[in-house]
Amino acid sequence: QVDLVETGGGLVQVGGSLRLVCAASGDSLAIRAASWYRQRSGTRRELIAELTRDGTTNYATSVEGRFTVSRDSAQKAVYLQMTALLPEDSGNYLCYTPPLGIESGSSAFIREYWGQGTEVTVSS
Repeated sequence: QVDLVETGGGLVQVGGSLRLVCAASGDSLAIRAASWYRQRSGTRRELIAELTRDGTTNYATSVEGRFTVSRDSAQKAVYLQMTALLPEDSGNYLCYTPPLGIESGSSAFIREYWGQGTEVTVSS
């Protein structure tokens, strides 16, 4: 059983910064690949940032240059550093790991996982 837990959301003013953290439950788990999605009420989930197994990063056009996705050296957590925040950045930010994106020792989990999300509100 794998649970993804996101933390770091909150209320921030326009122009402010937040750092979101995504961690997988279990000491033996490592996150090899992950993405951050944003969902606003009544809308579909939107891919915001992606971190692949080889370290490649991809971003939505709307956040390019303002957001940075990374992981710690032990691959226990994935981060989303958000700067120069705008009201349209508000939403529930969810962490996603693709099939084989989480490993435990020499084994990889074949299913994908979603976290519950952390809410970000940017006030103007």
